[in-house]
Amino acid sequence: MSLEHFIKEALSPWMYQQGPDNDIVMSSRIRLARNFANATYPILGENEKLDKIRSFFKKEYEHQNFQSYENLEFVSIKDLSPVEKRVLVEKHLISPHLVKHDEHAAVMISQNEQVSVMINEEDHIRIQLYFPGLQLKKALEEAFQFDDWIEEKVNYAYDETKGYLTSCPTNVGTGMRASVMMHLPALSMTKQINRMIPAISQLGLVVRGIYGEGSEALGNIFQISNQITLGKSEKDIVEDLESVVNQLIDHERTARNYIMKRSGVNLEDRIFRSYGVLQYSRIIESKEAAKCISDVRLGIDLGIIENTSGNILNELMVLTQPGFLQQYANRTLNAGERDVLRASLIRERLKLEN
Repeated sequence: MSLEHFIKEALSPWMYQQGPDNDIVMSSRIRLARNFANATYPILGENEKLDKIRSFFKKEYEHQNFQSYENLEFVSIKDLSPVEKRVLVEKHLISPHLVKHDEHAAVMISQNEQVSVMINEEDHIRIQLYFPGLQLKKALEEAFQFDDWIEEKVNYAYDETKGYLTSCPTNVGTGMRASVMMHLPALSMTKQINRMIPAISQLGLVVRGIYGEGSEALGNIFQISNQITLGKSEKDIVEDLESVVNQLIDHERTARNYIMKRSGVNLEDRIFRSYGVLQYSRIIESKEAAKCISDVRLGIDLGIIENTSGNILNELMVLTQPGFLQQYANRTLNAGERDVLRASLIRERLKLEN
């Protein structure tokens, strides 16, 4: 296994698995922030100590296995090209923050890309674990087991009253962010999402775009996560988030049925126009591509488009991003060149379905 293994395919192996409610919930993620005891945080840390932490993980965990998370690959971020870094961000294997502070940063990624451990990001360790569909509880259970495996060799910074100590005060306590990625086209079309987002925020949750903080909700994809990490157990946080997500699933399904009954022909027309744009365009910008891909995925979920993979939204949303396009072309592309290659790759991908 090598870095090439992680950047040559748009879909991570775990994404081919089916999960509960995966017509609406694309993935569930648990992220745990941890720090070494008696060591300053990366943002304030001494270079020599940060390098020791990075070297520790390479020595102790490179090519190690834990349950189904096999052959952990150690990747030093500063050794990557700008395009390789961007592809790993686009696949959600690392965060944009890790790239910005790459001198002492590294990541360990399992072969199935379900687990990645960012080293010297905002905290010394950030463990993230993905599952398809709505599986927050299972993700939490396995994240705890993986965390325990790391803790066998690491003395974590922990306070009996406050909990896990982290670089950012908003993560103190559990140090956990639980999140789901949801495809909500019908709530967007009916504009119900505009009143739901403020209501969700009042429940201690936050709604973001596809690439987290500061990103847009491209393709009607929304990331919903907990904001509170102190004063609640991890189990309670996950149950609260899951309760809200289940309500959103119900609202999205109701909105889809409403649109189908009230304007079925108009909806079919929109979906097939988008399918046509993706099939025949020679130039397409990322926002238009995201909108059309969202429409096609909705058409698949409603049975309007047949014989096309339901994974197409996940796959094309990564395949059409700037980093992946340049990795595929093996050179730097300007915006116009990316629009041409994006259209070409989408046409080729859709041909495979016919």
